[in-house]
Order: sequence, then C-alpha cells, then structure tokens
Amino acid sequence: MSLATRGLGSTGAEVTGLGYGAMELRGAPTGPRVADEDAGALLNTVLDSGVNFIDTSIDYGRSEELIGRYIGHRRDEYFLASKCGCPLGEFPPGTPRPLPHDFSPPNVRAGVEQSLRRLGTDRLDLLQVHISPSRSELEKAGTVGCLEQLRSEGKIRFIGMSGTLPNLPDHIDMGVFEAFQIPYSALQREHESLISRAAAAGAGTVIRGGVARGAPAAEKDWQGPLGLGAGVGRDRWANAGLESLLDGVDRMAFVLRFTLSHPDLHTTIVGTSNPDHFRANLAAAEQGPLPADVYEQAKLRLTAAGSAPV
Repeated sequence: MSLATRGLGSTGAEVTGLGYGAMELRGAPTGPRVADEDAGALLNTVLDSGVNFIDTSIDYGRSEELIGRYIGHRRDEYFLASKCGCPLGEFPPGTPRPLPHDFSPPNVRAGVEQSLRRLGTDRLDLLQVHISPSRSELEKAGTVGCLEQLRSEGKIRFIGMSGTLPNLPDHIDMGVFEAFQIPYSALQREHESLISRAAAAGAGTVIRGGVARGAPAAEKDWQGPLGLGAGVGRDRWANAGLESLLDGVDRMAFVLRFTLSHPDLHTTIVGTSNPDHFRANLAAAEQGPLPADVYEQAKLRLTAAGSAPV
C-alpha cells in the first residue's frame, strides 16, 4: 500500500495524509538525545517512504539545521513548513516555557531569514504564526502585513496559523490564513468542528497531536495530548470503552486512523526520533481511515466520555 495524498485547501499543493513533525529532533535538554547521523537517516527514511510534508520551527532547537544538512539536497521532494514569532535570542536555563514570542515585523523577518539559512533553502512553502496569538495582538504588531510582504518577495509561499481555542475562530474569520495547524485526536476533539470550518473557508488543515502523543498505554508513563491536564486523555480512553472496537489494531494505530477519518483533514504531522515508531505510524496511515461504522461508534462513545467538540 502507499500513502494517499490530499489537496491542502486552496493552495494547490498535494500533501500526504501523514506528515512528519520534526520537533523530536530538537535535541537535549528539552528533547531526546539524537545523534546527528541518526537524525539524518530518519529524515531520509521519511522521504524514501513517500511522506512529502515536513513541519519544523525555530522553537525546535536543532531541527531546522538537521533538515537543511541532511535533506536540503532533496528540497524539491517535500513541502516545508516552519513557524514565526519565535524568540531568537538566548535565554537562561530554567526560563519558563513557552518562551516569550514576538510577532513584530522585525522579529518575524529575522526569524524567516534565519530559518532559510538553517534549512538551506530559498523559500518556505508554509510559514505559520506560532502559539495562536489573539487577533488584536496580531493587528497591533502588524504581523499580517509583514507576512504578506514576505510572500510577495517569494520567501514564503503560503501564510498559516498554528491556532487553538479561544483564538482560532477569529483567525479563520480574518480570511488571510491559507492553512491552519490544529491539535486534534480521538482524545482531544475540542477543535473537531473548527477543522471543518477552516476547510470550508478554503484553508488547508494540518493536524498535530494526531496520535495523542503515543495513545494511552498502561505500560509507560503516558503524558497524554498537549494542552490537556495529566490523565485526562487516559481517562477519556478508558471511559469510552474503545477496546472493543480495536479488532486487532493496536491503540496507537486506532487513534491515528481515527484522526485520518476526519473528512476535512488534509495532513496530520506525527513526530518521532525513533525509526521503528515512524514505520509503525506509516503502516497505520497506509491502512487509511477507520471503517465508517467504527468511526461513528467511536465518536459516540468518546462524546459520552467527555471528548467532544466544543
């Protein structure tokens, strides 16, 4: 089997339903220790598998540098997304996260120039505003005008937003963002209807957290979906009684295929530094969405367990 592709909204780009999120290549101390050559081998495996969407960020440590070093020569094989508004300076160890972001034109432009150098490319396919600032903050900073200027210069192709509640509805209504990166999984369905709303507006949808950070597993210290309290995702899984719907599929594969079942999803980025984990995600994605009846039954059970659209 092979990965299906989907149009990324009205951009005209065709992207694989499974994308690769490069956050796990950020390195110590905030991420796993990954040898440079291992990161390079994994990135080439991603492209060799047919995945053509790669997401990174200035905030992800050495991720951009590694992408540029090891697959920069294959640049025409993948759609490249990064982020802006990220801090560019050095911060003392122990500085609370997320680090302070700056959406002013000078910082946005400096970040793009830095990303282009690190990634070894002359353009970003998608530049996403990071951490979902409010509409008023964007307007006060003049962020959108800067993004439009960068697009007219050819340094970026499309303007995006990494958006979440409560600001995501306003972002969609602004009518300027051509793609949205939105958190979503079986265990974190709060944005489910907003994904459809973004797609209906003609925007591309990039889903993060699509395997709920590994899906609930009793055998490890499960962290659960980003943005939810400790144990919330695990409780939702247990209370929904999804085990009877697995039909021989492991939990991670079920959760990923649930995500892929959303009719308005264009791609979902899954991050790992482990080649075996990537291959498992790839195998699950190649199976495609869940059967329609299983998907509908899972949604009913999850809604009853507290995982439902807002």
